[in-house]
Amino acid sequence: MLRHIYYRITSFENLLISWREFLVGKKKREDVVEFGLNFMDNILELHNGLINKTYRHGGYQSFKVTDPKIRDIHKASVRDRLLHHAIYRILYLYFDRKFIYDSYSCRIGKGTHRAMNRFRRFGWVVSKNNTRTAWVLKCDIRKFFSNIDHKILLEILSKHIGDSDVLWLLEQIIGSFNTSGKIGVGLPLGNLTSQLLINIYMNEFDHFIKRKSKERYYIRYADDFVILSESNLCLDGLLPKIDGFLENNLRLELHPDKVFIKPLASGIDFLGWVHFFDHRILRKSTKKRLLKRILENTTNKTYQSYFGLLEHGNAVKIRKALNQLYYRI
Repeated sequence: MLRHIYYRITSFENLLISWREFLVGKKKREDVVEFGLNFMDNILELHNGLINKTYRHGGYQSFKVTDPKIRDIHKASVRDRLLHHAIYRILYLYFDRKFIYDSYSCRIGKGTHRAMNRFRRFGWVVSKNNTRTAWVLKCDIRKFFSNIDHKILLEILSKHIGDSDVLWLLEQIIGSFNTSGKIGVGLPLGNLTSQLLINIYMNEFDHFIKRKSKERYYIRYADDFVILSESNLCLDGLLPKIDGFLENNLRLELHPDKVFIKPLASGIDFLGWVHFFDHRILRKSTKKRLLKRILENTTNKTYQSYFGLLEHGNAVKIRKALNQLYYRI
């Protein structure tokens, strides 16, 4: 259990290091420049507010992004985002050691490509090199960020953190945002701390699947998860247990239109690719979006990033189309 870490989080040294890390890629942004003009005054005010516990988290600036569906992003002030970074620096390593191996979202050394390669590995093992049918349960949690329960999250945190000052600070951040029409519910897409907090929240579910349900071939990326098995009946019997745990323990529910059990041979849509036993192809909607964006942004950097993405699957035709489109432009 973490104890006596409030000073480490709020120390002037940690705030300065966090500022240097926070600045990467943001130096020219207007709000960052403005904060930096009176940097020492601003950071001293933040430090003193944390030491005296008079700190209160500010509001959010909201905007929408398409990635690929429309998402509501909530952006905190530079002062608050700096504090998020300072908290993340101290808490991440402790909690990362608590997470299961096959949780891949927002973790150092993980990510979508490793998750996809792990899925392929599991497919080989469960299908015994394609000599048996491998079944896949694919699930998605409905409105994930919008339905994180603050009380449950704080209870989970209190099991790991024995420092009441840190819990107070986390409560300030967690309570700074509420989903529209719901008090005490929701985390903002956009906070660095949200990335860590959702993994802490879902770690309860991860351990339920791995330790209690004894499912070996489970992969989770944020609110998207798969379980592979030799038996579709076992997966069918597991589904109500999953539904019950999420509802009773985490106040979450599965998306009714994004839950299915299918054989791997039929193609599994996971993390933007359709996966088969020995190859994977880009999802049709992802192809269309990729070609549309190369038309909207014709820089070499954009082209190279998309071409790099396509190297992770069987995408000869789409790479050829991308080349023709880019060089024609």
